[in-house]
Amino acid sequence: MEKMDVQPPPIRTLDDFVLSSAQFAVPDIRNLERWNNRIINNLLYYQSNYFVSFLTILGIVGYFQPFNLFLGATVVTLIFMGFVWAAENQAPIRRFRRNHPSLALGAILGASYLFLTVLGGVAVFLFGIAFPILLILIHASVRLRSLKNKLENKLESIGLKRTPMGLLLESLGQEQEAGS
Repeated sequence: MEKMDVQPPPIRTLDDFVLSSAQFAVPDIRNLERWNNRIINNLLYYQSNYFVSFLTILGIVGYFQPFNLFLGATVVTLIFMGFVWAAENQAPIRRFRRNHPSLALGAILGASYLFLTVLGGVAVFLFGIAFPILLILIHASVRLRSLKNKLENKLESIGLKRTPMGLLLESLGQEQEAGS
């Protein structure tokens, strides 16, 4: 069995992530392939910043509602693991995951929401889990990449290291194609 070397990339500077050197633009929704490419490349390039942002919001919500946050995180994790297992073992689900990654993520979050509605803790789910994911996807959609960032991402992808975001995207049926 081959050893999986998972290495997170460095945290990008705040200036590069959201401040003065960052450039933002509304994506062209008519070209879905290019928009998807932008999201994937930004998710891979800024993944450490996204994880820190997600954990910060999660920590704030968890401070005020620890039990409901634990319940919500458990439900989302179990549903996500169930979806990944089903996609690995059922060809129709695997095709759906590959062809419709946004709908697959929406199905996971929707199923989580329904279970949490029954169990309680919907507000904690929305603000502690879904809201940070929404912010990350919005940033990844509108953040334009500089030539320097594209070159750095291309060089990082040449190495054989795998990243946490790459593994997550792979489990959602997205290929780790950096720099496109």
